[in-house]
Amino acid sequence: MRGKKFLAWCRGEAVLLTAAVCAAVSALAVPPSAAYLGYIDLRVLCLLLCLMAVVAGLQHCGVFLVLSQRLLAGEKNVRLLQLLLVLLPFFSSMLITNDVALITFVPFTLQILELAGERRRVLPTVILQTAAANLGSMATPVGNPQNLFLCGHFHLSAGDFFSTLLPYTAVSLLALSAGALVGSRQSVCVRFPQPAAIRRPGLLAVLAALFALCLLAVFHVVHYAVVTAVVVTALLVLAPGLLKKVDYSLLLTFVFFFIFAGNIGQIPALRQLLAGWMDRSALLTSALASQVISNVPASLLLAGFTEDWRGLLLGVDLGGLGTPIASLASLISLKFYIRSPGARPGRFLLWFSAVNFGGLAVLLLLTWVF
Repeated sequence: MRGKKFLAWCRGEAVLLTAAVCAAVSALAVPPSAAYLGYIDLRVLCLLLCLMAVVAGLQHCGVFLVLSQRLLAGEKNVRLLQLLLVLLPFFSSMLITNDVALITFVPFTLQILELAGERRRVLPTVILQTAAANLGSMATPVGNPQNLFLCGHFHLSAGDFFSTLLPYTAVSLLALSAGALVGSRQSVCVRFPQPAAIRRPGLLAVLAALFALCLLAVFHVVHYAVVTAVVVTALLVLAPGLLKKVDYSLLLTFVFFFIFAGNIGQIPALRQLLAGWMDRSALLTSALASQVISNVPASLLLAGFTEDWRGLLLGVDLGGLGTPIASLASLISLKFYIRSPGARPGRFLLWFSAVNFGGLAVLLLLTWVF
């Protein structure tokens, strides 16, 4: 029994274990020392902790379910229903990250389409939702971990960040909307057996203020240490359980990848190799690396080998499309879909690949325009 639990834990924490192995192997070439402390970006870790705790609180208060039910309840044609289901993770991921958006809205979508008698729409809708969460999350510094890290690493201003990514976000929105509007105009009626309601409105107001404070820290308006102290203190007083919902495995994964990337930078041959690839094309190198090791590790590994922040930022964000592991949030959708009645995993992966690689190719071509 313990062996099965351990194997299940290993499967669930594959990225953490990979990061730990990478750090351990790199330590054979660069023995541990006090210099390791200089590898770790404490600012990123603190802001991630704060944002994850606050977002967990917003989920607890029922904000997203209430909003979703109000948008979807009543009589609507199938096209409009699917469009709303795709746009919910697109816009919400800008604030609550792509993985949280999919954890929230994919199960919700399975329920909605079942209630509406539109189970056949599950496969295309979930695929579009996955792409929507990954593409919507690139629009803000808090939408995904790699944006948060790169904003801090390169000290990007709001103007630099938004001017780089908003054009691609706009194109993605148009393409996803067009895809979602393909289908029947038949009307369906959606009724929820248990209407959602906001819980603890007072806590919600505090969480909204804390989230705004985190955004100020992202753009260096307020020091991250002050924000961390305020957020942790407020949550310890008002809702200590929220700190237990933080994904500490993700934070530890970041620590291991910081060590790995720092050690790689101390090995002349590897440093020259990666720097050479990044000099040729930071955009393509980071996009291709994302397909193999996922976009968050790719950003942590490659940031130290280039000054082309724009190419790297675009590469890891657009590179979230492609393989199921290009953005690990995509695996969340796959897992929920496989567990749904009538699931066809092979067909899902086929259409997932077509949509993702097609979208990636188009967006990479647009880098020549923008």
